[in-house]
Amino acid sequence: MSILVSLSGLPGVGKTTLAKKLAALTPAIHLRVDSVETALKRSILSIHPAEDAGYLALAAIAKDNLLLGFDVIADTVNPIEISRQLWTKTASDGAAHLLNVEVICLDKALHRKRVETRISDIKGLVVPNWHEVSKRTFEPWQCDRLIVDTALNSVDECAIMIAKEMDRLRDAPQ
Repeated sequence: MSILVSLSGLPGVGKTTLAKKLAALTPAIHLRVDSVETALKRSILSIHPAEDAGYLALAAIAKDNLLLGFDVIADTVNPIEISRQLWTKTASDGAAHLLNVEVICLDKALHRKRVETRISDIKGLVVPNWHEVSKRTFEPWQCDRLIVDTALNSVDECAIMIAKEMDRLRDAPQ
């Protein structure tokens, strides 16, 4: 059974860096909402802000890949319960296990430094500043998830923790 890894967390905590490392460590496909939302903005439709369009497009691509038997890493902020429910539905529709992972950086000074020194690697993507990140709504979780702190653990260590949890899910009786 495929696994959908839903990475969640505020901008600058290290989700994309972690997703890239996890994709290199496992046979999972990395899908990044920033790429989709930037493409929507640059398209002839000029969709900006993308609202839910980026998430819905990413979920559709994730489902297609899950149904093909691929593991998928969804790299999104998922700040509210409704966005997290989208990944529950996507995993269900894709006949896959769901692994929710909240990526945090409890060291606020480090988090701020990451946000303030970040350079976008996607043409046309404007990354948020610290004020925008620190004021962002991020609802408390209502379900179990794996929490990885990128201030306490290296990217490699976090990726290994997630990969081990993926193995545990894959080995669990169905």
